[in-house]
Amino acid sequence: MHQRRDIGISLFTSRPDNRRPALTKVCPLTELEIASNVLLNAKKIVCLSGAGISVESGIPTYREKLTGLWARHNPQHLETAKAFRENPRLVWGWYLWRRQQVSKAQPNAAHLALCEMAGSTRTVSIITQNVDDLHERAGSVDVLHLHGSLSAAKCFACHRPELMIQSAMVEEGALIEPPRCARCNGKLRPGVVWYGEDLLPGVWKAAVSLVKSCDVLISVGTSGIVTPAANLPDIALASGATVIHVNTVDVGMGAPNEIMLIGRATKILTQLSTFLSRELNSP
Repeated sequence: MHQRRDIGISLFTSRPDNRRPALTKVCPLTELEIASNVLLNAKKIVCLSGAGISVESGIPTYREKLTGLWARHNPQHLETAKAFRENPRLVWGWYLWRRQQVSKAQPNAAHLALCEMAGSTRTVSIITQNVDDLHERAGSVDVLHLHGSLSAAKCFACHRPELMIQSAMVEEGALIEPPRCARCNGKLRPGVVWYGEDLLPGVWKAAVSLVKSCDVLISVGTSGIVTPAANLPDIALASGATVIHVNTVDVGMGAPNEIMLIGRATKILTQLSTFLSRELNSP
């Protein structure tokens, strides 16, 4: 259930003398209705997505414990340069298995709704903390991946980027020797940002530029604790944008231009997209 605010729509009764109608009632708007109207008037929308948007596609968050043959490993340990140095076969095998699992997942209604929000007079740009490709498979283009992508690789030694090529099925728990760099013969590593590593400067600069120029930032499925991505809503608010949070828990910061929508991303984003589509097509 979405809370109601004191602001609202004034309803008037007609008068036979054609003078201004008399005010009869003020109907408070729900947070969902306020968000819908804010989006309706926006020209530039930016979505910052986190792990929560992909959960409904069956992809676990980074905080969840591993299962099956990976259960004895801590994902936050595997996602480090230290772990790769100590056991590159373990880390490479785990990432290949993760990539295989992601390839089986499908974009959900939340991914699709974000694409459908775009219109002839409205742009929707995606900034994601996720390393999956569900936004792209839903139809979004020019997605900014703050933390890299499972579809990319790079040399651990010289950092030369490489495309991931995976044809054979990977068994859960398999230890796989990483391929070698064509330039320096170093081991290839996943093209993702590990714990303790900085974001690529160009990607972060592009993300900040988008957020500073947007009318509305939709922050969906983010924990708000992983920096520097967690700073983007603050940057948007400081630049005069409205921030709409979509999450299963309250992650709002209490700013005047914030709207907190609590619930599943698939349901809420579909409702927002449907509203925009209905208003766009209404006579």
